Amino acid sequence: MNLRERKAAKKREDILRSASLVISRQGYHNATMEDIAAELLMTKGALYYYFKNKEELLYRCHDLILTEAKEKMEEIVRAEVASVEKMRMALRHHIEVAIREKEVFNLIVKPETTFSEDNIPEIIEKRDDYAKLFDRIIDEGVERGEFEVPEKKMSRMIILGATNWIQVWYSPDGKYSPEDVEEIYADLLLKMLRKTS
Repeated sequence: MNLRERKAAKKREDILRSASLVISRQGYHNATMEDIAAELLMTKGALYYYFKNKEELLYRCHDLILTEAKEKMEEIVRAEVASVEKMRMALRHHIEVAIREKEVFNLIVKPETTFSEDNIPEIIEKRDDYAKLFDRIIDEGVERGEFEVPEKKMSRMIILGATNWIQVWYSPDGKYSPEDVEEIYADLLLKMLRKTS
């Protein structure tokens, strides 16, 4: 990649991160290309140079966030720590993303509400790959004798179902900080997995 291509790639990433902020503040349906351009001190026409429409911009924004979340999860899976600690780290990471990227995260959970049929298979494949990283931690924990899980897939679905719902009810003006939510959820969900003596 030459210098010009690197600069263009960096600009696209800057646009995606700004778009994520605007969408988080205003919601997907309320955020406009004009709002996103204004956040970047760009004209709307300049924004269309990089992305052909709002759906493409949002799809790329969603893809960036999901890719980064997956890369972090892969690091956690490879970590040389106990499975209980891996799951705690995975839960905290997942919840942190769910809260920080609330609006974009919602699109990961229900892509069919926003994206065209052309994009949905790739989104679902990446989302499933991400979910399978939780399966790997559960499998490892069972093999090591740290977890006692009769229904592994169901356990993962309970974990993701519970944590994905956070972005629906969480408010930064509420009683709990994101760190509080991460800790409370991790403690409760780990109780479901841990082997009882």
